[in-house]
Amino acid sequence: MRSLLAKGEGQTRIQNVVASAAFNQPLDLDAIVSVFSHVEYRPQVFPGLAFRLKKPKTCTLIFHSGRMVCTGAKSEREAKRAIMKVARELRAAGIIITGKPEIKIQNIVASGRLGGTIDLEELCERARVGGSLMYEPEQFPAAIYRMESPSVVFLIFSTGRIVCVGAKREEAVYEAMENLGRRLEEMDVLHEEMPQM
Repeated sequence: MRSLLAKGEGQTRIQNVVASAAFNQPLDLDAIVSVFSHVEYRPQVFPGLAFRLKKPKTCTLIFHSGRMVCTGAKSEREAKRAIMKVARELRAAGIIITGKPEIKIQNIVASGRLGGTIDLEELCERARVGGSLMYEPEQFPAAIYRMESPSVVFLIFSTGRIVCVGAKREEAVYEAMENLGRRLEEMDVLHEEMPQM
């Protein structure tokens, strides 16, 4: 049985990778603002400084404690590259930073399309997916499925569109997508889309 969500076919797309990093030292945010005109820092509204990069297109929040959170990357590698680039730019501008930041991937958000539509009511009736499934159409148009292994959460829409959140590795995203596609096929809840006339 061929998977409906194959990595190589472009069905699954990483939309956002959130990574955190920490320097073992406090950072002088006012000094960073005085050197970089493109940063945003309004401490009365939010305690972090927003440092945006054009390449890779990301936003890294920098906190006085030395912690950083990078969002907007499209891969683990890109998130790590963005954090290291911010660190290099800070050093090059004379901001004293010792050592390398410890980087951790916190969350990967991916989206994909199944090879057909899903009757979500039917899915709930047949649910033997191994995890917890919740569908309340009057509150939200998608079924929410918490997969146990790998540990991720899916939003499953009747159109066949799916969103996966909570993975910490790209491999886990692709594994979870494959598992979901296989389970839905086994439950026979996927219906082929009728061709447009």
